[in-house]
Amino acid sequence: MEVRKYRKTADEEPVMEMISQEDGWTYSDESMSASYRKALETSITYVAYQNGELCGYSRSLDDFGHYVYVCDLLVKPKHRGKGLGRKLMECIHADYPGRTVYVMSDVDGYYTKQEYQRAGSLFEVPDPAADSSS
Repeated sequence: MEVRKYRKTADEEPVMEMISQEDGWTYSDESMSASYRKALETSITYVAYQNGELCGYSRSLDDFGHYVYVCDLLVKPKHRGKGLGRKLMECIHADYPGRTVYVMSDVDGYYTKQEYQRAGSLFEVPDPAADSSS
């Protein structure tokens, strides 16, 4: 298993293809694809390959020296349960030593199973311009 930093030319299409096959992941949709491709390139992104096949990836944001926030972690179903998600998370600690790493999750059961500790909540701030009732 090779786990390494994302390289746009080699990894963009395999990552977007993997996302397109995952239920509930809309980043590959026409309306989001261009901005998500840019996000992959400008974020802290790692990929995992086995025998030339993309098996998983993670995408995180650097809070300018304070924290790292994991936005996306996806492992193909046939590669789940083998510690690959944990390996992708370990890359962050290796490259950003001493930083606290937080995960923004909608799959809490996975992170609880990994024995990650809950450290608060995530709330969406509504856009007042999008509220047509005002």
